[in-house]
Amino acid sequence: MNNTQNWYIVKQNTGNCEIIPTEQVGDGNPDIIEQWGPFDSREEAIARRIGLIRAGKCQPQ
Repeated sequence: MNNTQNWYIVKQNTGNCEIIPTEQVGDGNPDIIEQWGPFDSREEAIARRIGLIRAGKCQPQ
């Protein structure tokens, strides 16, 4: 079975960034300010989120 799950990092209006699967990314969600991705694995998305926190683009949870 081929695992084609992609992950996105989305910045909420609270300043926190969450990692969500492709199915949960919607164009009509007003709480999402910015999004990055897609990433091939959740681990890669986590590493990128750490970089965004260090760059000051996201708040740590």
